[in-house]
Amino acid sequence: MKLYYAPGACSLAPHIVAREAGLPISLVKVDIPKNLTETGEKFRAINPKGYVPAIVLQDGFLLTETAAIIQYLADQQPESGLAPANGTTERYRLIEWLTFISSELHKGFSPLWNPATPDSLKIAAKDRLATRFAYLDETFGKQAFLMGETFTVADAYLFTIMNWAGYHALDISSFKSLSAFQARVAARPKVQEALIAEGLQQAA
Repeated sequence: MKLYYAPGACSLAPHIVAREAGLPISLVKVDIPKNLTETGEKFRAINPKGYVPAIVLQDGFLLTETAAIIQYLADQQPESGLAPANGTTERYRLIEWLTFISSELHKGFSPLWNPATPDSLKIAAKDRLATRFAYLDETFGKQAFLMGETFTVADAYLFTIMNWAGYHALDISSFKSLSAFQARVAARPKVQEALIAEGLQQAA
């Protein structure tokens, strides 16, 4: 299985999940602006959407979109506990969190990545994100992870997106419980492996 990624992008979430699940993956780095993989392939010939993450299975099956990929990976190793069983109310709660992260946080950062976004819109985007951070902070004041006391794919996705706060000078230190969550996930050995593999952290 190949995982096409860009360092620190949302593809970090499936990278973390694959390692947490103990699934063998082959990493292929992508230069998105140049539309090239590190092996010289045109990335849009692999994923016509032109962005990461994307996974390609041995039979050539292509799967894109973070929320879909991380659930697929978790379902390959159900004993990992990374996702509740399909059809359970807990699974729908997981999907609820993944939708929140995707729509309210992941896309909420989009205006901040675009250099053409007017400052007034960037301020508005940061204000909206702050309200979402407050909601998460309240959640983590009651439990260690999004689904309670068990780490799941939703936590890998949230950790990845929240890492972007530093790129945009968003100080989350006032959100004590959310900051503690970030530190808790960052300390996980498999998360450390993924960060090191992507060049986002140096090996100890």
